[in-house]
Amino acid sequence: MTALPQQPPGRLLAGAEQIEIHTESLVRGRVRFALFDFDGTVSLIRTGWQDVMIPMMVDILAATPKAEDRETLDGVVRDYVDTLTGKQTIYQMLRLADEVRRRGGTPRDPLDYKHQYLDLLWDKVRHRVAGLKDGRIAPDELLVPGCVALLENLRARGITCYLASGTDEPYVIDEARALRVDECFDGGIYGALDDYRKFSKQMIIDRIFAEHGLGGPELVAFGDGYVEIENTVAVGGIAIGAATDEVTRCGVNAWKRNRLILAGAHMIVPDFREQTRLLSWLCAEE
Repeated sequence: MTALPQQPPGRLLAGAEQIEIHTESLVRGRVRFALFDFDGTVSLIRTGWQDVMIPMMVDILAATPKAEDRETLDGVVRDYVDTLTGKQTIYQMLRLADEVRRRGGTPRDPLDYKHQYLDLLWDKVRHRVAGLKDGRIAPDELLVPGCVALLENLRARGITCYLASGTDEPYVIDEARALRVDECFDGGIYGALDDYRKFSKQMIIDRIFAEHGLGGPELVAFGDGYVEIENTVAVGGIAIGAATDEVTRCGVNAWKRNRLILAGAHMIVPDFREQTRLLSWLCAEE
């Protein structure tokens, strides 16, 4: 992954062990709507997707007339995959097409590349989805710790929850159902479309604000990608970065944390185990 400058620690929230506050001027007690990213924030079904996408792209670039050695190509691909993480998958494929062209090749339609990647990824994760559906895998094994309790407690406070993902919408809906969290998102579940111009996380945020006449701190967003963080900060909402270690399901992923802080996250959490304290503070219930 691209090296990022180490970000200084934030102030720990009183009564919490791992919740960092990076902006002291947050307006609390006004949250009415919550937006969640899916992969890496709620779901761990697709953990390891980079290990599918990056080799696929390196193979494609290695076949171009002016290709560098594989080690160089791996570095090039990792850089732009990391930069575009959080956006719809098609944006990484658009960049792949550009890189093929730069090396004297004739790229395929980026949508073809996306479908190739999705087929390869499905081979990696299909057993996880099947296990969830037939009961061999408990949902808790593939959920970010504490996220169900967080969703339930948000809704108990009358806060409407939305899900917006850069993963294709049919997969998101199916996997949210397999994890038994689909009904938690009473605002709706949204994902990427083949016509990528018809969906973005920014569009969902704009829709929430327009339909409900929101002021900034009435929206809180939870995500592990820079897109939802930047979009939320831009409208004056509260952005909470989920720096989850997806492999161990415990502790902070330092690369995610640095990236989320640079994107403007107001708070950083490793997961949602301390959601009771987090919500009490956000909703000014002390």
